[in-house]
Amino acid sequence: MTEEGEKKKRISQVLLAILLVTGPAVAEPPAPLIERVLTRKEQEALKPDEVVRLLKERNKRFVSGTLTCRDHSARVRKAVSGQFPKAMILSCVDSRVPVEDVFDRGIGDIFVARVAGNFENTDILGSMEFATKISGAKLVLVLGHEHCGAVKAAIDQAQLGNITEMLKNIAPAVKSLSDYEGKQSSSNPEFVHLVAEKNIQLTIEDIRKRSPILKDLEAKGKLKIVGAVYDMDTGEVEFLD
Repeated sequence: MTEEGEKKKRISQVLLAILLVTGPAVAEPPAPLIERVLTRKEQEALKPDEVVRLLKERNKRFVSGTLTCRDHSARVRKAVSGQFPKAMILSCVDSRVPVEDVFDRGIGDIFVARVAGNFENTDILGSMEFATKISGAKLVLVLGHEHCGAVKAAIDQAQLGNITEMLKNIAPAVKSLSDYEGKQSSSNPEFVHLVAEKNIQLTIEDIRKRSPILKDLEAKGKLKIVGAVYDMDTGEVEFLD
């Protein structure tokens, strides 16, 4: 064995001896939750504010890295006869925003619709009405995120195939900030953030304008329509009050 090899061997022996004496310096992980599919009776008993609180709490679990145990095979079988999700979430298609994971949710827990730039259209409104009026969800959440490529493209007025037409849905948010005094460019993180928030707010306004069903459910206290922003740097979701 070479001198270098002997040196590495001695170092390995010392490290092993230290480990045997002190033990691994690894913290005990928090106990995982074990969940089941929600029933109709449990869903009906929920209030919209409870669902908001639940999503906030579960996002904290996601941020902390705490895992929830789920028997997916069992949940698949139990959800076959019906679904009673708590919420309907409209998110961007961005692959870095795994909606179910972000809110520590599993099979049968939430409805999710995704489109670049998390805006509403007729198909998504119909999906929201199904999720709430028909299936009983108590919350509609419009979830935007930081560093959104669709928002940046809308700011820069990108021209490419069907993307050009799609970005017209985000353009009102950009236009509404025309008096912004800083650099109105996708290279300005502050401006991108402001447009993303404004896009969420305008989407919520449009949902209420374009869906009498959702507006009526909200007026009766059976539904809440809210917005939030997902921070890719931390994993945290900030709800917009």
